[in-house]
Amino acid sequence: MSSHHVVREKQEPALLVLGLNNFSDELLGQLLEWSPTVIATPDTAEQLNAFGIKIDWLITDDATVDLQSDVKLMPAGADDAAVAALKFLVTHGYPAVNIVTDEVQLKDFMFFADKINLVVLSGGQRIYAIPSGFNKWKPAGQVIRLLSHPNELHTGGLEAIGGGNYKTTHDGFISLQFDLPQLFIAEEI
Repeated sequence: MSSHHVVREKQEPALLVLGLNNFSDELLGQLLEWSPTVIATPDTAEQLNAFGIKIDWLITDDATVDLQSDVKLMPAGADDAAVAALKFLVTHGYPAVNIVTDEVQLKDFMFFADKINLVVLSGGQRIYAIPSGFNKWKPAGQVIRLLSHPNELHTGGLEAIGGGNYKTTHDGFISLQFDLPQLFIAEEI
């Protein structure tokens, strides 16, 4: 007996590729496993093209760019590539996006954190926004870094180790409560 998986459009997170320096080919392969919508910049499109990876959308205001057939152009206009792509994804009803980038600019993602489930992958870290009251099971000894600094922060299962870093004290659930609409955290991949 065989099983068949039908992947509906927008069921898997879209993949926004803004930078591929120091990014694992294996992890990229995992992100592409379920054939997400792939959005790239002209620079990353060339790298993806060299790997034989199909691009769906190219963020550019240059209509003469032509890397692959059937690639649709997404104009950035006054926005940077990240903001242009996130506006497009939210407008078109995508529930989630994985963003691969060399440089993390949280300001680009703050506005969208409550509109789309976004995960930023950069420098060996997974960065994402959490709501107050966040709970997650983690093994003992894992480090979580808070990228935002709330005035009121209450943690459970975590001990502060300096520089916005917290270590899990034991196997089990951690919890974070704070006074911001959301908080960005980083975990090692």
